[in-house]
Amino acid sequence: MSDDKGKKKTLSTSGRKTLQLKPSTAAPARGSGGVVVQRKKKLVLKPGETAAPAAETSKAAPVVRKEAKKAAKPAAETPSTADLTLTDSEREARLKALDLAKKASEQKAREEAEAAKKRAVLEAARAKEAEEAKKAEAAKPAPKATEKSKAEADAEEQEKEKKRQAELELKRKKEEEARKKAEEEEKQAAAKPVLKPAAKPAEAEQEAARPALKPSRGRGDQRRRSGKMTVNQALTGGDETRQRSLASLKRAQAKHKRTLGPAKPAQKVYREVTVPDFITVQELANRMTEKGSDIIKALMKMGVMATINQTIDQDTAELIVEEFGHTIKRVSESDVELELTGPEDKEEDLKSRAPVVTVMGHVDHGKTSILDALRKTDVAAGEAGGITQHIGAYQVQMPGGERITFLDTPGHAAFSAMRSRGAQVTDIVILVVAADDSIMPQTIEAISHAKAAEVPIIVAINKCDKPEANPTKVRQDLLQHEVFVEEMGGDVLDVEVSAKQGTNLDKLEEAILLQAELLDLKANPDRAAEGIVVEAKLDKGRGPVATVLVNRGTLKVGDIFVAGSEWGRVRALVNDKGQQIQSAGPSVPVEILGLNGTPEAGDEVVVVENEARARDVTDFRIRQKKEKQSTMPKASLEAMFSKLAEKEVASVPVLIKADVQGSVEAITGALENLSTEEVTARILHSAVGGISETDVQLAAASEAPILAFNVRASRKAADLAQQEGVEIRYYSVIYDLVDDMKAVMSGMLAPELRENIIGTAEILEVFSAGKAGKAAGCLVIDGVMKRGAKARLLRDDIVVYEGDLGSLRRFKDDVKEVKAGTECGMNFENYNDLKKGDVIECYEVEEISREL
Repeated sequence: MSDDKGKKKTLSTSGRKTLQLKPSTAAPARGSGGVVVQRKKKLVLKPGETAAPAAETSKAAPVVRKEAKKAAKPAAETPSTADLTLTDSEREARLKALDLAKKASEQKAREEAEAAKKRAVLEAARAKEAEEAKKAEAAKPAPKATEKSKAEADAEEQEKEKKRQAELELKRKKEEEARKKAEEEEKQAAAKPVLKPAAKPAEAEQEAARPALKPSRGRGDQRRRSGKMTVNQALTGGDETRQRSLASLKRAQAKHKRTLGPAKPAQKVYREVTVPDFITVQELANRMTEKGSDIIKALMKMGVMATINQTIDQDTAELIVEEFGHTIKRVSESDVELELTGPEDKEEDLKSRAPVVTVMGHVDHGKTSILDALRKTDVAAGEAGGITQHIGAYQVQMPGGERITFLDTPGHAAFSAMRSRGAQVTDIVILVVAADDSIMPQTIEAISHAKAAEVPIIVAINKCDKPEANPTKVRQDLLQHEVFVEEMGGDVLDVEVSAKQGTNLDKLEEAILLQAELLDLKANPDRAAEGIVVEAKLDKGRGPVATVLVNRGTLKVGDIFVAGSEWGRVRALVNDKGQQIQSAGPSVPVEILGLNGTPEAGDEVVVVENEARARDVTDFRIRQKKEKQSTMPKASLEAMFSKLAEKEVASVPVLIKADVQGSVEAITGALENLSTEEVTARILHSAVGGISETDVQLAAASEAPILAFNVRASRKAADLAQQEGVEIRYYSVIYDLVDDMKAVMSGMLAPELRENIIGTAEILEVFSAGKAGKAAGCLVIDGVMKRGAKARLLRDDIVVYEGDLGSLRRFKDDVKEVKAGTECGMNFENYNDLKKGDVIECYEVEEISREL
């Protein structure tokens, strides 16, 4: 079997490798021609490899002797004894193995050739596609430039070329001048004779013996000492180029600047400076791009001593801005609310919307029954198998497809707040009047609210199914309050209904739709949403939740909005059926989740563009509220202490001494004007002249102060007053005297008692508490409940009991206070009539001093 893979694989004596003898087994050739057989391992070719030539294989075999090499030559001609020992089966097996290997290698070569062919075809197709895409792109008609743009481009190119030629000419002239100057300097240096004394003979011999000096480096000498060896020099081995040092570059830059001439001063830029109501000196300097020290110097010239962080007002800032040549733009903090609600809608953008109806009336006249009856007529609710009211506002769909939004405002609290802000929340008011009870005080209040808001009224005469019902009397009583129904010759619609029997509710709905058609209610849904907070609460699991009625626009999930002094991002919208929705259009009531605080009922809701605007608006409103509270009149501390010290005194005794009688009479008249039925100024003595010892003794006996106007006490009188503890007050202005007396007399007034409700809790469950009687498990709705504070129990908005909280617990632990949104247990001292659903109000009584 041959090991030469480059040749034909044949089994023959000539094809086998010549056997060689090892040195240790070499023996003289005998007649039998004995040899030592050396076995070789089979070489397996990898794809892409070629067989090694036979010469290399023969070279790799170690030759022991030349005689063995000579002896191998005849072996190639005649078969050796070892080859003849192979059987036929072995030869056939070897032939088969060689054929199989050959076929496998040929198959593999064919597969590789096919794969290469496929890749070549694929690459050619891709190249063809790319070429076609390029041709198509090139074939597209390029946008034709106008003749004007071409002319402008050519002119610009010519201008650039002229500029470049001028720069090159200038540079060439400068180089020519520098070259001429250098040549002149060299000529002058060569023309000067070198004066040297005659050398002595010995010195001449030494001079001749010295080696010749190297020529000095001239201007154009390229043999200057170069800097550090660079990579380029190391690779090329040449030193014809030299790296310039940093100092050389700096000198070149300085020379270039000198050639350009002196630097021109920068031209000052004048700006429009925005200045708010108050601004710091540093911020003003930054906006004007001036130095802070210059601003401080200008303020000093104006007589204002200010530091860099001190705040100045808008007028002072305006003087500074104008002095530096800038123009001022005055802005105010209230400007953040400008254009908050957006422009008015165009007529073509308006679309019809559902009417918003508020049901008002006396609590016992069936207002809640009518709301429940109207809710049952909802078509969608009937299909869904019932409806659960989640919020205080909901929509009802009529059989004809029309929609009506009903608004429930218990106690008219939200309605009053809306009316005070001038917000037109409701479109129609349904005035519920019981046919058997006629007009009641709360009915009159509802009429006043509706008239103040200029909203049309529809009278619903309820309880007409009772035998004692008298609708005619109701209509007559309404005339006294200027409500004229149609039967009485007026224009107010009235409907006789029975919420219990469900009669004539369809007529009531028809009257609502008729009134809405007359009003022609429209709104623009394609804009940022605006609405009104109907009610707001702090939910334990969801946080602050506000019920909002959208007036115009569409409120969407993710919108950033402002509600009064609170803001937030809409995390979820829940409709009146408890379903989460993605948007709410005009006249749609929804619950909003995502507020950072609880707004007030009646607050306006406006969608803004970003969080920064929302924060600015709410911060301004919070500051406004704090300033309003701080400007409220406060009681004088001195007057309060005086009142506490003199609770029984109802009059203020004083002695008056003045310089002239006119002053005495003026002071006496002013004090008499201050006197009221509760407190008076009792003048013990009034006279003209200085303060004597007798005056001091009278004041000491009456425990009264001495009021001295433009007079002084003698030395003895002053000493006596100090011994007796009599207060002498000196005045030169009569108004100061009157103000002090007013403060003292105000302290004598009985304080005003004011209740501050600090917390509200609802009773969820009542359970026995052993000896303590009954305890209530409550949820704190608003504020804080404090142990030991005064509290009252409300049942159906009626005060049932007032007293002190006995105990306050949370998870069996006594606590001092419990905040809103948490549950607690509490009970009253000596009172056990507690029921589920009752409300407990916790309050503090504050004594406020009164002023004259």
